[in-house]
Amino acid sequence: MTWTLVSPLRRVRAPRPTPPPAPPAAPPTSAATARAPIRPPSLRTWIGVLAMVFGMFMALLDIQIVTSSLTQIQGGLSASADEISWVQTSYLIAEVVMIPLSGMLSRLMSTRVLFVASTVGFTLTSALCAGATSLGAMIVFRVMQGFLGGAMIPTVFPVVYTVFPPRQLAVVMVLISLILNLSSTVGPTLGGYLTDTYSWHWLFLVNIVPGIGVAILVWTLIDVDKPNWSLLRAFDLPGLILMALFLGCLEYVLEEGERWDWFSDSTILAAAVLSAVSAGLFFWRVLTYRQPIIDLRAYRIRNFAMGSFYTFIVGIGLYCGTYVVPLFLAEVRGFSSLQIGETVVVTGCASLAVSPFTTYIARKIDLRVMLAIGMCLFMTAMYLTAGLTNQASFGELFLPQILRGIGLMFCFLPANLIALGGLPPELLRGAAGLYNLMRNLGGAIGLAALGTVMNDRLHFHWNRLIESVNPARPAVQHFLDMQAGRLDPHFTGGATPPAIKLLGRIVEREALVLTFNDVMLLIGGIFFIGLVLIPVLRRPRTSPLATRDVEAEA
Repeated sequence: MTWTLVSPLRRVRAPRPTPPPAPPAAPPTSAATARAPIRPPSLRTWIGVLAMVFGMFMALLDIQIVTSSLTQIQGGLSASADEISWVQTSYLIAEVVMIPLSGMLSRLMSTRVLFVASTVGFTLTSALCAGATSLGAMIVFRVMQGFLGGAMIPTVFPVVYTVFPPRQLAVVMVLISLILNLSSTVGPTLGGYLTDTYSWHWLFLVNIVPGIGVAILVWTLIDVDKPNWSLLRAFDLPGLILMALFLGCLEYVLEEGERWDWFSDSTILAAAVLSAVSAGLFFWRVLTYRQPIIDLRAYRIRNFAMGSFYTFIVGIGLYCGTYVVPLFLAEVRGFSSLQIGETVVVTGCASLAVSPFTTYIARKIDLRVMLAIGMCLFMTAMYLTAGLTNQASFGELFLPQILRGIGLMFCFLPANLIALGGLPPELLRGAAGLYNLMRNLGGAIGLAALGTVMNDRLHFHWNRLIESVNPARPAVQHFLDMQAGRLDPHFTGGATPPAIKLLGRIVEREALVLTFNDVMLLIGGIFFIGLVLIPVLRRPRTSPLATRDVEAEA
């Protein structure tokens, strides 16, 4: 027998080492947290961003600057009263189509190239608008101007959230909020001044020199990303066409529907049907295509969805408030364009005065509380304005307009920070376009609904007032006798018919005053709905204005 001291070797499978525990999953990176290591921007970055903000102001201003001068443009182009509204409508339709498309184009071309190309095109088409000699040419040039200007508005937001640390971010966001407010307030007044002092051509010529300066500064000073031309291989052209049909037809229906009695007009009905069908196909395409023209994933984030809802409400208040008050002063009080501008400028002055304090307030209190304060202030302003009389002027409108200007500033900043401040960087560029689109749609839908409501309430109040204006009543007969006696020397055929006509105008004026008061209450009611829904908002995990500035190393 053979003995061995060592047993034969056998292959034994060693036990696998226990893997170390996985680290806890990091929370999703938002635009706010991604900016933590950012150093304060240099002076050249500040100048470049301010140039972009000024370019955005130019594009926003051109929405409103022509509203007070459409009559002069109509005469210069030999257009009819029905046709001249297309000078405004064509710009709005093209802008609404471009705003959501800007996110895809900025990824494709880079932010700098898109903004500079849009600014150069906007400036060139402004010169073409000034030289237009026919309505057809003007509409084509305004479509081009609106399309290019629409890319300048949302492109600013991703740059601001990318290059600025929290303290500077607050300052720039307040500046942008102020510009959004001032553009709608100053636009009609500036347009009326340019037209009265020079001619309507200067409504467009005024863009040329600033546009060239903005393009040069942005191209020289801003470079935050690189183009990704590979996206062109899977560019969703059918999605683009469906989006253009959906938004373009929707904007046309909203702008022209009230003037043509809505669906009783075959063109409005066809546009509404085309918009609805295109909308269904567009959303199906966006949700199924691998590289959609618009990324809707941001709407899965509650605060972005709710922030978009609040900017929709703010758009209603901004555009409707800017429309109703000047219309009241013109129709009821008979104010000139200069007098209207001097009255409504109080809103812009109030926003300008409160803007330095909004950054401090936004850092110290919950953004949801600040938004609620803004909603309350705007709602109170509408309630106070709803007590108008036929003698209301600057004094009666002073306090409500101050509250409206402050309320808008308290709404703009928190709504923007709540919606965009918590988004991941990869969603920010597309979401900025959707966010700005909601504000414009709020204004368009609000103005369309406003026209219909005003017509209905005017007929209602006229019918109620006319029931009390009966010549059999002693007070009515006394009024007619007094007016007939006063007018008798001026009319050879009897003064009673002119006296009755004068009474009818007074009744119409009072019905109009009551209509304006109803509209003010309706706008205030919309803001009350927004106030009630504030608890639905989630408190941001990390405030976009949290102090994480990194000092530059010596």
